Amino acid sequence: MSDRRPLFTLGVSTATRSVLRLAQPPARRSLPGLAAGVASAASAVALLACSAWLITRAAEMPPILFLGLAVVGVRAFALSRAAFRYLERLLSHDAAFRQLGALRLGIFARLLPLAPAGLSGTRRGDLLTRLVRDVDDLQDLPLRVVQPLATSGLVAVLSVIGVWWVLPAAGLTLALCLIVAGVVGTLATAALSARSERALAPLRGALADEVLEVVENLDVLTAFGALEARLNALAVVEDRLRRASLRSSTGAGVQAAVISLCAGAATVLALIAAIPALGTGGFSGPALAVVVLIPMAVFEVFAMIPPAISAWRQARSSAERVATAVPEQIPAEIPAADAVPREDSRPAVPQPGRALIELTGLGASWPGADRPALAGVTLRLDAGDRVHLAGASGAGKTTLAQTLVRFLDYTGSYRVNGVEARDLAPSDLRRVVGLCEQRPWLFDDTVRQNLLFARDTATDNDLLDVLARVGLADWVIQRGGLDARVGERGALVSGGQAQRIALARALLADFPVLIVDEPTANVDTGLGDTLVRDILSASADAGRAVLLISHTPVPAGLITSTYTLTAGSGLQRDPTPGEALVP
Repeated sequence: MSDRRPLFTLGVSTATRSVLRLAQPPARRSLPGLAAGVASAASAVALLACSAWLITRAAEMPPILFLGLAVVGVRAFALSRAAFRYLERLLSHDAAFRQLGALRLGIFARLLPLAPAGLSGTRRGDLLTRLVRDVDDLQDLPLRVVQPLATSGLVAVLSVIGVWWVLPAAGLTLALCLIVAGVVGTLATAALSARSERALAPLRGALADEVLEVVENLDVLTAFGALEARLNALAVVEDRLRRASLRSSTGAGVQAAVISLCAGAATVLALIAAIPALGTGGFSGPALAVVVLIPMAVFEVFAMIPPAISAWRQARSSAERVATAVPEQIPAEIPAADAVPREDSRPAVPQPGRALIELTGLGASWPGADRPALAGVTLRLDAGDRVHLAGASGAGKTTLAQTLVRFLDYTGSYRVNGVEARDLAPSDLRRVVGLCEQRPWLFDDTVRQNLLFARDTATDNDLLDVLARVGLADWVIQRGGLDARVGERGALVSGGQAQRIALARALLADFPVLIVDEPTANVDTGLGDTLVRDILSASADAGRAVLLISHTPVPAGLITSTYTLTAGSGLQRDPTPGEALVP
């Protein structure tokens, strides 16, 4: 079977090719801009040819009627060149920017199923560069690769045909010079700067990663006297990027020199071929001016081809980085995001007499891990239960929390309201089971906006009520109300306040099952005890089930059961009164 892929995508991986296809607008959007670009470039060539003929013919002082058509042609081509150029810019950029939005959505659609467990080993600065700068660079594919190549190639062919029709020898010399310019210019650039152009995108990612690391850890680096070493490492990466950019610019300069040299050679060769033919076969002075001056306009258009090939190398490098930002196949440890739930399987509300959550022999692994992080967990959780889960570091407590909200896939059985979790779309399950993480994420915005995304229909009174339930109402009022900002990642609030805001957010979402992972990790003992009481009290008022993961002991009166998780041994029930979990 023959390979029907475009020539410039041969040797490109399947994932990279899919990104490139997504970056190129469909024909119905790209063809209007392409047609306008061809018309603009053709008008520029025709304008010079018509002007050369008009000036030369006018020097012969014929009757003015013989010049009328050429005068109109000069005006028409001058206006059409500018008009079509404007349309080409408008239409091609509109198509590219629209496709850029579709490209971003496509990339995020591939990324979201992996978050957060599947991205734990990804460097944030490099990932950010891939999803922002590299995706933006892919708009060069339609604008600086496809459009110039198609426009320049078509106009060059039409110009050679036109010159050949006037004088075959001049058409031949023009074709030869165009071929030499294209081949030599491209080869020279490839030799000088191809490697640098492919390295630009990875080097930008490395630089962004170094900058992010220095900025985020500036206080620690300064305190331990390591700032200078990190700045030196950053300077090394920046110097490599600068040198790669300079080598790329050197290649661009050589391109321009080769194009200019071949344009001059085409003009001289056309003159040499045209002078002997002057006065024979109807070949006149105005025709000589046309065949001699047309190469100047043609090479101005043709000059876009070598830079387009250079832009192709950079776009391909960006496409490869975007394609490898996430694996082509979702790891087996990550649940599929496209699970289709049965019509009767949506666990919308707790059902009397049925466990909210029931685990039997549950196990889970992290992507790329050699052995399971969790095994043999059996647990039953009903409405109103408040369970304390303890265990040593590394026992798998956080893994269990991540598995219950389906950030990780599982082995064994995990039933929600009697329905196996695999039969539910993860997004549907997360309407029932919510997670308040050990390090909650707070957006650099107001308290109001950090709460509203949990329930965007909530009023200010609703927000103040839920803040009062977690003991933050007075604090918010003292800070100036719901419009008080929390800073980047909660930099303007304490660890305990951040945990309470995250808890208020979870309560506002009204999950029937709430998992709270190490809420006292960032607060002192006294405040931690108060925070645990607020969590369990607020949850008990709503009748929801709570799984509290914490190293610290919890007063027996606040909980219904206590379990200890041991690595490789599952859950061990502790002797606590009022137990509601049956292993």
